[in-house]
Amino acid sequence: MTRTGERVGEAAQSPGKPPSSARRRAARVLALVAGTTLLTGLLQAVGAAPSQAAPSGSRTASVSVNLLTPRIPVKGETLTITGQLANDGKSAITDAHVGLRMPWGGALSTRSSIKNAASRTGYSNADDGDEIPGHTSTVPDIPAGGHVAYTLTVPVSALDLSDPGVYQLGVALDGRTKADPTTHVVGIKRTFLPWYGDAVTSSTKQTRINYLWPLTDRSHIAPRGDTDSQVSPIFLDDDLVAELSPGGRLRQMVDLARNLPVTWVVDPDLLATVEFMTKGYRVAGPGGDVTKTTPGTGGAVARQWLNDLKGAVAGEQVIALPFGDTDIASLAHRGRSVPGAVTHLKTGVALGLTTTETIFGGSQTADVAWPVDGAVDPSIVAVARAGGAKRIIARSDTFSEGDGLSYTPNAARSIGGGTTAVVADATLSTAFTGALADQQQTNLAVQSFVAQTLMITMEAPEQQRSVLVAPQRMPTVAQAQAMAQAIHETTTAPWISPVDFDDVAKAHPDARANRKVPSAKAYPSGLRKQELSTDAFQWIQNVQGNLNDFVVILTQQNRVTVPFRNAVLRSMSTSWRGDLSGAKAYRDSIGLYLTDLIDAVHIIPKTTLTLSGRSGTIPVTVKNELGQPVKGLVLRLTSSANIRLEIKEANQPITIEGGRTRTLKFQTTASANGTVGIIAHLYTDNGRLYGGSVPFEVHINKVADQVMLIIGAGLLLLVLAGVRIYRQRKRQAAGDSGADDDGDADDDEAGGTDPGQPGDPAADTGQESREPSSTGEKVDG
Repeated sequence: MTRTGERVGEAAQSPGKPPSSARRRAARVLALVAGTTLLTGLLQAVGAAPSQAAPSGSRTASVSVNLLTPRIPVKGETLTITGQLANDGKSAITDAHVGLRMPWGGALSTRSSIKNAASRTGYSNADDGDEIPGHTSTVPDIPAGGHVAYTLTVPVSALDLSDPGVYQLGVALDGRTKADPTTHVVGIKRTFLPWYGDAVTSSTKQTRINYLWPLTDRSHIAPRGDTDSQVSPIFLDDDLVAELSPGGRLRQMVDLARNLPVTWVVDPDLLATVEFMTKGYRVAGPGGDVTKTTPGTGGAVARQWLNDLKGAVAGEQVIALPFGDTDIASLAHRGRSVPGAVTHLKTGVALGLTTTETIFGGSQTADVAWPVDGAVDPSIVAVARAGGAKRIIARSDTFSEGDGLSYTPNAARSIGGGTTAVVADATLSTAFTGALADQQQTNLAVQSFVAQTLMITMEAPEQQRSVLVAPQRMPTVAQAQAMAQAIHETTTAPWISPVDFDDVAKAHPDARANRKVPSAKAYPSGLRKQELSTDAFQWIQNVQGNLNDFVVILTQQNRVTVPFRNAVLRSMSTSWRGDLSGAKAYRDSIGLYLTDLIDAVHIIPKTTLTLSGRSGTIPVTVKNELGQPVKGLVLRLTSSANIRLEIKEANQPITIEGGRTRTLKFQTTASANGTVGIIAHLYTDNGRLYGGSVPFEVHINKVADQVMLIIGAGLLLLVLAGVRIYRQRKRQAAGDSGADDDGDADDDEAGGTDPGQPGDPAADTGQESREPSSTGEKVDG
């Protein structure tokens, strides 16, 4: 929170107390200033050159404050400050020394004054005060573009720190330049010194602070596994090996917080992913090619990291985020209107708790929602509640107190509906979001953090407050190291009492604190631009619908529903912010994988068949390329001309073992010549069309029965006539007049034979070739 107008010095001083030494020193300084002004006037009167006056705001040199020890001094100690001096000018800096300067007014009075002082550049005698006499350090001449290291030591007793509070320290380089040969400040850097001393009254209450320690990462598991069982998932990359190894970000996160009083905030998907690594895994080839995998190399480091993490969280509170760290704000703003979208959040919350408890053991906390950057509005609160959250982590830069409160209130506040907003302090939570590229940036960030915690206590020393610190979700190694330093320093400070998240969330809300949830218009536009689109949530809904239609045919549905559920949750992750194209590519890969699974059960294509009899059977083969049996399917044939070709029992149920094919035969009856179009379909038990249809043609080529009888009778007459002529000629040649009755008897014996019934079905062969039927295939008949 950023507020103005709070006074600290007065609150820390008892009524009737004599003026502090700081005030006495200020009076002496005023007298000195008056004398200096008079002396300056006299010098000008005798013709001193204007260029000899020490300029205000000189930035000829850069001063770095790389280390200040001790960060929280006590009486009798000596401050040691080390750093670098860099000459940014065009001429050498000569006759130089480093000294410490303090403003005349004593301790700073507000939290905003710390930020304002840190942001000032250049030197101002009015704001930076005088040099502490007798405690400077001479440095050699610094050529243009040159660098010099320095060490400055100053006893605490020389600083006149009688009043508790935060003091501004200015490390200044004084010297001469060619442009200005007088001794003047050529560079300055400010930091802050928290001083608690022994002047604090017994009524001063410690500030209770909870530090969240996030353990999250982007998804590394591909939607497509080695098989449809996902027993051995395929990793998109092997980047986690470096992250989990010594020096890696996730390794550092565990090592740094092992002995710190923090509340761990964990994405269960990360835990599940690392556990997969311990059991052996495979990594996709270039471009995410899952057909060209190689063995993963991180089994050993994953096992060590997971074991160390279990030891680090033992006895500490663990908050389980929804599995995959669902982007609650995107869901609230873009997906809330899409049917079923909020259901995925509920699924993620339940799965996250189960995963965390399975890996860590014991009971964990899962009723906490953490929107990105703690930014909230009514829709985010509503979605968080729908997901089962009773506490929502917000942040004070979006849950502003305004100008009516002169101190930092308790983090907890009721926002209705049985929900508590736990409002993290924005200044403390964002203290380590910068690059922290060098030692100075880290040192100044840590020192400012410690100073801010003391300022919170001194704002209202007799009123105990409970404060939450919620840093960024995925800090870099440098940021994590700085965070750990700051937490370590404050946990030993006498004005701080570390507590768990539950303790902060249960603290009695301050009656004067703002409890109004910001409107949707107040939601940061920069965060809104990073959200998943409505199209993304509609796509998820479509995929879920197709998945539901598919799994009804499976005998082992969990082997498909579980990995797809996890993949859908990963597609809704907060980690996709800043990489919306990557999020789309991940969603597309889920859809393609589901399409491949559906297409794995299909009808083998057929070419034109020929029916040469009155009846016959049409064989149709279905192939199951899945690793499990399928059931609940019906194979259906439909004819474009039922009058010409009738299909008996056109709907036949079918079950197929995994990796097998099965052929069903359909009896047909033809009534006319010609070509008939046939379409083979697969349907599920609930009547939904499954997969694609396979069309083919049947060519009917048969002769009518009456024509065959006429032709047969004609042929029979010709044969009989020939026999009669032959016999007549034989009798004539032998002179024998045989009777015609014998011939008549022979005619009767020459009757037609029974050719049998065409169209008898052939036996079901079960297995069939996987290739399409050849052109001109004949139907059994």
